[in-house]
Amino acid sequence: MNKNHFWLLAETETIARNFFAAVCTWNMEVRSEVLVFENGNWHKDEHLFQDIKNATFENLVLQGDLKQDIREDVEQFFQSRDLYDEHDIPWKRGLLFVGPAGNGKTHTLKALINTLEYPCLYVKNFRDPRSSSADELNIRRVFDRARRNTPCVLVLEDLDSLITPQNRSFFLNELDGFAANIGILTLATTNHPERLDPAILERPSRFDRKYPFNLPERTERKAYIALWNEALKPALRLAEEESNTVSDLTEGFSFAYLKELFVSSKMRWIAKPQQGTMAQVMTEQVDRLREQMVSTNLLLPNTRESS
Repeated sequence: MNKNHFWLLAETETIARNFFAAVCTWNMEVRSEVLVFENGNWHKDEHLFQDIKNATFENLVLQGDLKQDIREDVEQFFQSRDLYDEHDIPWKRGLLFVGPAGNGKTHTLKALINTLEYPCLYVKNFRDPRSSSADELNIRRVFDRARRNTPCVLVLEDLDSLITPQNRSFFLNELDGFAANIGILTLATTNHPERLDPAILERPSRFDRKYPFNLPERTERKAYIALWNEALKPALRLAEEESNTVSDLTEGFSFAYLKELFVSSKMRWIAKPQQGTMAQVMTEQVDRLREQMVSTNLLLPNTRESS
């Protein structure tokens, strides 16, 4: 294995050591960036940070008051430190976003991080390719780092894939054990709540609030289609009646499939503009995507058995 070697040149050893310590301290701080834990190591992900900056509440569509409720919940938590202390309530909170893939959980996470001016620690996995039994150590490292960066946001996306029967007890102890976790807002998501242990899913002190992210109803589909329609060039843009028709035809579509409908239809229209209007292309594409959805759903049981 190749190893890199570095040298520090300074007038004295003391100056070199102090400089090295200052650099390490600076590197540990989380500023306008996202600190990612993956394969046993922390690193700062510039691409993820830029992706997060593009996600806002303005371009997020959710059912009913869900968007406002989540935003108020998070903002109130960070504004209520004194109130928590006054009533002897540990100043920590956990929110779990639950629902099928493609319905806005990740976008909501990004919009929250983008809005809040607090350090964000994002966990991709607890695994370490160098060790088959490193989960417990890595879980401890994640929570220790979060406690040193409070107040902060700790993101655990796809929680059901992070937690295993082997590491579950240790995770629960770090999440809700002797350590206070003061100032940590834990945001977690899952597409498969049935895979989570009841000790995680049902005990309020671990995740105080579960927010449902269901398939969009017609009202949400129409609002989402309107957002995408406004971004189209005038030649491709749908008339109001055509937009309403697409909203009706896409019952059962997730936001992810609605996005794919616009992207794939636009690509088809650009490739062969003579084949018809954008509305006609989208109508045909709805049928293709629905067939894809059916095929994917038929494969899901086999996929789960093999995972």
